[in-house]
Amino acid sequence: MKPGDIARYLFLAIVWGLSFLVVVKIVEAFGWVGAVTFRALIAAGSLYLLARLFRRKLDFSAGWRPFAIVGATTVAGQLIGLSYAAPRIGTAMAAIFVAAIPLFSMIISQLWGLVRTTRQGFAGLVLGISGIVLLVGFPAVPVTFEFALGCVASILAALCAAFGSNYASRHLRNSGNWETTIGAFLFGGLMTLPLIFAVPLERTPVAMDYLYLIIAAVLMSVCTYIAYFRLVASIGPTRAISVEFLVTVIAVFIGATVLGEKLSAMQFIGGITIMLGCALVLNLVPAWMRPRPSVPEIP
Repeated sequence: MKPGDIARYLFLAIVWGLSFLVVVKIVEAFGWVGAVTFRALIAAGSLYLLARLFRRKLDFSAGWRPFAIVGATTVAGQLIGLSYAAPRIGTAMAAIFVAAIPLFSMIISQLWGLVRTTRQGFAGLVLGISGIVLLVGFPAVPVTFEFALGCVASILAALCAAFGSNYASRHLRNSGNWETTIGAFLFGGLMTLPLIFAVPLERTPVAMDYLYLIIAAVLMSVCTYIAYFRLVASIGPTRAISVEFLVTVIAVFIGATVLGEKLSAMQFIGGITIMLGCALVLNLVPAWMRPRPSVPEIP
């Protein structure tokens, strides 16, 4: 990779890895609905103003429906799930579930006929599912109803992210990255806004809470999306999405050192298994580790 690509790669890994810590902070103040709603609307508004400032022409001719579906999945569904899950299962486990997004993406791509699953991809899927079982089945904390709901929310968040990504590549391929990001965050924020009446703010926010919210919206949403899409254009989507592995490592480290979270030995194995499975799905493992294709015998 070029120096600029390496810089963007490390920027994404560090910022997204730290984002789980910020999510916990804003959920404490704004609740798991408010954290998503305000973050999404601020992100959409700030990116739109930035586009106007730089006189960037925006094209939303694709219509409102595809932006709404992407917003409902990649923003509302994914962020609601993560915001609900992180305080209940810990940032480390939530990050590992995020690393499993490529597994769900492969399943959806196969069902939609976008890709054809290879033996290597199937092996990665089996490893990934096995890792999720280890991650959920052998926790270092007591298995409570809240913990179980957090795990379910994390899985649903990963499914929403995978669905939205595939839908966007299918229906918004002719739309720009800025338009997709603005539309997704706008509709995602509007969809979660009514839920605030059902899930009110946890407490009266203070100045530091608003600072965390702005950091999550502007730095960890807008800036990272722009950097990520530039990285995709430069090194390709497969290599770019591998940044999730480094994100997971950073998030687990932050959870252990800053938040005092613990993972059992089986959960560590599960996390490594998930990442290995994703590496197979994304074709990021060395050739000698890949399953060998069967060769028919010559009569």
